[in-house]
Amino acid sequence: MMRIPLTGLAALGLLALWPALPAAAAVCRGVTFPETIEVQGAPLVLNGLGIRKATFLKIHVYVAALYLPRGLPPDARAIIASPGPMQLVLHFVRGVGARDIRNAFEEGFAAQGGGRVPVALASRAALLNSWMQDMHSGEAMTIVRIPGRGIDLDLDGRAVGVIPGEDFAQALFAIWLGGHPPNPELKSGLLGGRCQ
Repeated sequence: MMRIPLTGLAALGLLALWPALPAAAAVCRGVTFPETIEVQGAPLVLNGLGIRKATFLKIHVYVAALYLPRGLPPDARAIIASPGPMQLVLHFVRGVGARDIRNAFEEGFAAQGGGRVPVALASRAALLNSWMQDMHSGEAMTIVRIPGRGIDLDLDGRAVGVIPGEDFAQALFAIWLGGHPPNPELKSGLLGGRCQ
């Protein structure tokens, strides 16, 4: 039988009193994200981090984090078509006006519809845009896809509303993961590449 010296027992006692360590975290451009989260009781893991860069000057707008069920392949089409829950967090690193955010959503949906927002999505895209507000540096927009319910939107800790429809959920996530992302580095980062 192995004997633990008294000093070892004392150290074990101190460890028992030590507060629990926080879950592992990932950092991109000074913004920290947990490695795991829970959505509606389902565990999700951090798939990747990407940076939204705007204009030819590559101005950093937000750091995005994509959370998915464990085991999904790092394939954009498979992720978009996945029936499971997922979460996208946009942590703003500079202030952006509501009008610019609305324009970005319109451009993202239109890119999937040959230059205009698809008719089947138009009313729900308009509803999403009606909820937009100015986002300040340090604030976050959280988009959660919940199977059977739709998209839950949270603006800096405030639940805003739900938009139904799996077709809308897929089109919304395709803004970042589809064929015309805001910038290529953002998409590659969300798919597990480097945060750059």
